[in-house]
Amino acid sequence: MSNRFMDGDAAAEMLERRWFAAFKAASAARAECEALLEAIETTEAAWARSREHLAKLESMRDALGDELAELDGPPQSPDVSRREVCSAA
Repeated sequence: MSNRFMDGDAAAEMLERRWFAAFKAASAARAECEALLEAIETTEAAWARSREHLAKLESMRDALGDELAELDGPPQSPDVSRREVCSAA
């Protein structure tokens, strides 16, 4: 009978060890998920700021481009600009 109890104790100890290992693995996985979620939130916030900055820069670029076009006068046809380039050569 003592052999039977020893086998039962060994099985219980093995089960307990497996439970603790699973608990530790689940805790580590939870911590990793929380860290990744935090990284995603930080990345999304940075992405939103970057998109806003990009929109402002593109708007400024377009406004400056319009101002440059006004300073240059009416657009020339491509043939006129080619002749000017060819005659300078």
